[in-house]
Amino acid sequence: MPIIELNALSKWYGEVIGLNNVTTKVGQGITGLVGPNGAGKSTLMGLAMGQLRPSKGSIRVLGRRAWNNPAVLSQIGYCPEGDAFWPNLTGLQFVTFLAKVSGLSRSAARKAAREAIERTGMTEHVNRAIKGYSKGMRQRIKIAQALAHKPRLLILDEPFTGTDPVARHDLAKLLRELAHPVGGERHGVDILLSSHVLHEVEALTKQILMIDHGRIVAEGDLQTVRRELHDRPHSIVVRVDQPRRLAVKLAALEAVVGLSITAVDTVVIETGTPEQVYDYLPGMILDEGLAVREIAAADENLEAVFGYLTNRSA
Repeated sequence: MPIIELNALSKWYGEVIGLNNVTTKVGQGITGLVGPNGAGKSTLMGLAMGQLRPSKGSIRVLGRRAWNNPAVLSQIGYCPEGDAFWPNLTGLQFVTFLAKVSGLSRSAARKAAREAIERTGMTEHVNRAIKGYSKGMRQRIKIAQALAHKPRLLILDEPFTGTDPVARHDLAKLLRELAHPVGGERHGVDILLSSHVLHEVEALTKQILMIDHGRIVAEGDLQTVRRELHDRPHSIVVRVDQPRRLAVKLAALEAVVGLSITAVDTVVIETGTPEQVYDYLPGMILDEGLAVREIAAADENLEAVFGYLTNRSA
């Protein structure tokens, strides 16, 4: 069963279109939701939370209608991008209160709050007022409140914003552990994650949902999406001791559509059929007796794919 299922879904605000006739499914595990500012990411998340009512079409979350459905909302943990705190509350008071709102008893909420706060590395700050927290600490406590009631689905809007490298590493580790638990749990928490920190998304998951101008421009496995961009030649970087000798050999290949020597030891190959180039390279290198330091795909990362797709859809 899809975790989130959109069917011809549209949302508009007066004359402004937030989502435009979107049909897609979000599966289990971690899915990265990426797109430029104003692309429709927050609208999609609001619809999945049941906070926004579709203008047209439908959205189902965990198999049920999302709009105005407390049974669905109770199974979702949400970390918003913006801060919305009672600043004089301590971190423990804040998380405990929201756990009680989720339906837990007073004692169960306090216990769940402490467990969630510990998982996000905020135990030593648990009795400090939130108004004294740094931006990174506020992000951690927001994630703690999203976890406290043990949801089936986490919706995280820019969770890495304002965090330092150590906090980003710890939060990424936590999200991987939640999605892929070790031990007796049969299935982890499913996560829909929006972030501008594209390399962080790529480190967490290869499953992406890319949105631009209110439409889905790519979805699925990152490498599959890149291979389907037939209008963009693939770039392969080869670091070798004699790049000009290798470039001469490569120029004779029909599969190579472009070559450049970008440094004293680097050849960049452009090709529409990278598999063929990878097949030829070992033999060429051995025939010429070259010393190779690196062979790498230069544009099969999320940054490159994001750039290609958003430029194409502009």
